[in-house]
Amino acid sequence: MTSATNAPAPATSATLNRPNMVSIGTMVWLASELMFFAGLFAMYFSLRAALPQEWAEEAAKLNVPYALVNTIILVSSSVTAQFGVWRAEEMQPRRRGGIFSFGKWGMIEWFYLTFVLGAIFVGVQAFEFATLVNHEELSISTNAYGSVFYLTTGFHGLHVVGGLLAFLLIIGRAYLAKRFGQFEATAAIVVSYYWHFVDVVWIALFSVIYFLK
Repeated sequence: MTSATNAPAPATSATLNRPNMVSIGTMVWLASELMFFAGLFAMYFSLRAALPQEWAEEAAKLNVPYALVNTIILVSSSVTAQFGVWRAEEMQPRRRGGIFSFGKWGMIEWFYLTFVLGAIFVGVQAFEFATLVNHEELSISTNAYGSVFYLTTGFHGLHVVGGLLAFLLIIGRAYLAKRFGQFEATAAIVVSYYWHFVDVVWIALFSVIYFLK
């Protein structure tokens, strides 16, 4: 008889350590996005080095405290997104208590809050753009600074909007799923990767544009 030690391992054991292909694909895609923003940073620094006087004059028009508050809002949304991920990993899509019992919130409630904070960020940034155009006469076609400022912050804003749509998709899937399982949890985790990436990129943009004038 064949000894127990020589018996083949169960077929399922080979899959336990197999990396999640969705997560890997997301990380590869985010790496390409990082290169895209790296190109924007390179453009910003190159033009700033070539036009220091213009940069000093136009950067003085920015409202740093206003942008700082908006940055705190976006960073806070990354925290709430992570709380939602933890609930998803625990297979808890919905709250198990009152609406104000935050400790019993599920993934859906935390992602709703994340969506609201992200939407506030986009709204505040749109108001900042309108203020710069109407009161400071700084638009994307004004000069090189205006072009770079709106390209970098505008592309980031579009990424934030994409993240907000992704959160709505995840929330919708959680409502429609007959049983919240590994597929829904993995989707929530992947979206959180993207959202954290967007937040980190904004911190870098904020530091460069609003502080390193």
